[in-house]
Amino acid sequence: MLHLRRKHVWRTEDGDAGNLWYNTGKDDLHGCGRRGGRMKAKQFAIIGMGRFGSSVAKSLHGLGYEVLAIDSSESRTHEVVNWVTHAVQADSTDEDALRALGVRNFDVVVVAIGQDIQSSILTTLILKDMGVPTLIVKAQNELHGKVLKKIGADKIIYPERDMGVRVAHNLISPNILDHIELSEDYSIVEIRATSGLIGKNLRELDIRAQYGCNVMAIKTGDKMNIAPHADDRLKPEDILVVVGRNDNLQQFERQFSE
Repeated sequence: MLHLRRKHVWRTEDGDAGNLWYNTGKDDLHGCGRRGGRMKAKQFAIIGMGRFGSSVAKSLHGLGYEVLAIDSSESRTHEVVNWVTHAVQADSTDEDALRALGVRNFDVVVVAIGQDIQSSILTTLILKDMGVPTLIVKAQNELHGKVLKKIGADKIIYPERDMGVRVAHNLISPNILDHIELSEDYSIVEIRATSGLIGKNLRELDIRAQYGCNVMAIKTGDKMNIAPHADDRLKPEDILVVVGRNDNLQQFERQFSE
């Protein structure tokens, strides 16, 4: 079991204070990303420990990466301290605080601030001005996303919208297991092999010619065939990973829905 304690109260040049929480036995904050003297491939800082931000932080840390979690709330910060490398209570709209934490040295910073759009925009501006290499920001809506894009966010994420799209596709076609939007016009879908697909090979289905889509891979249980052969026949447990234009994918979904 990890033992936790407050390391120290740190202060910015203006005298504002924040609490740094960490897992005992780990390196200090400036050593974040180092294990056995080797630097991890990437270091992540996640700002905003709401449901989305905390989920991203926990997932990255679970995959073995060093993660710095930042939130203005002490309670939310302390809730995630078991699941990240370091957790800091700080105001992300305070440039001095972010500089004191060395946020600009992280490879990727995710701004996952919830309903406070003003704080989201101001934090993004500060981080961009600091020269963060890759800046990913959660947007509440399309207008928010447009503003974030204009001020320099490298990638905009719409968790609620994207989940809504996935649920809608699943409701229309229960055999659609997942839907990932690549751009405004292109997506990737995972579609379960239905009776119209089972027993046929990719050559017979001729999905590219018939629907303008490409089968990237075929999943069978825990195995992934990333280079399916034209003569591979589909089995009842198979899942097709298909990429294409959204209108072509929708046609393909309707054709083989059950």
